[in-house]
Amino acid sequence: MLLELFNTIFPVAACAGLGYLWARFDQPFDTRIVTRLVGHIGAPCLIFSTMVGIEGMSGQIAEMALSAVVALLTFAAFSAIILYFAKLPYRTFLAPITFPNAGNIGLPLCLFAFGEEGLALGIGFFAVSASAQLIFGQWLFSGFPTPLPLLKAPIPYAVAIGAIFLATDTQPPEFIYNTTDLLGGFAIPLMTFTLGVSLARLKVVRFSRTLTLSLLRLGMGAAGGFGFAELFGYEGMQRGVLIIQCSMPIAVFNYLFASYYERDPEEVASLVVLSSALAFLLMPLLIYAVL
Repeated sequence: MLLELFNTIFPVAACAGLGYLWARFDQPFDTRIVTRLVGHIGAPCLIFSTMVGIEGMSGQIAEMALSAVVALLTFAAFSAIILYFAKLPYRTFLAPITFPNAGNIGLPLCLFAFGEEGLALGIGFFAVSASAQLIFGQWLFSGFPTPLPLLKAPIPYAVAIGAIFLATDTQPPEFIYNTTDLLGGFAIPLMTFTLGVSLARLKVVRFSRTLTLSLLRLGMGAAGGFGFAELFGYEGMQRGVLIIQCSMPIAVFNYLFASYYERDPEEVASLVVLSSALAFLLMPLLIYAVL
C-alpha cells in the first residue's frame, strides 16, 4: 500500500515541486500564456482524445458528469450559507470555495491512482467543473451574467464532440485521434507545473480567515465526495475518482478572475496557496482512503 501511495502522489508532487523551484530561482515563466495554451489546446485535446479512446465507458463518464453537477450545486448552496452567516462577500469567496482544482491536481491523481479509465472519469467531472467555472465563476467575480466566456472556450465544444462520438459508438479518423492525443499529452504536466509556479509567486495574507476558508473547502469537499459516492452507490474506481475530485483545493483560475475583476486578488491568492499546501499534506490520507 505504501508503494501504491508513493507511485500515485510522487509524480504530482514532483511536477508541482519543479514548478515551485523554477519560480523560486527566478526563471522566466508566463503563467497567463501557458494557462491559455492549456485551456485552448491541451485540455480540449486531452478531453476529446480520452473520451473517444476509452471504449465502453460512455455511461460511467455521463454518470460522473451528473455527479459533478449535483456536487457543485451542493457545495455552492452550503458555501453561500456559511458566507452569509460569516458576513463575507459572495462575489469574492463563493466561487473559490465552490470549485475544486479538478484539473491541475485532480486529473493527474485520477490518472496515477486508477490509470487511463480513472482519467476518463476524472475528465467527466473536470469538464463540468471547468465549464461551470467559466460562466458562473466569471459571473460571480464580475457581477454580470454572460455566457460569452463559455461560448469562447474550446473545452465545452471538445466535450460535446466527444459525447457525440460516444453516443453514436463511432471512432474519429485515426489522424485526428493521434493529433489530439499528442497535443493533449502536454496538458497534465503543464497544468501541474503551472500550479507549482503559482504557489511560489502568490503570498498568504489574513492567515486565520484564509486557513478557515481553506479548511472549509477541503473538509466540505471530502465530506461531499464520500457522501455522494455513497448516495450514488459508487464503488471502486468511480467512488475513488468522485472523492478525489470533490476533495481538491481551491483552483488557481479563481485568482485569475479575482485579479482581472479586482475582487481582493491577494486574499483569493492566499486561499489558493494555503488550500493547495494543506491538500498536499493531506494527500496520503486521501489516496489511502480511495485505493
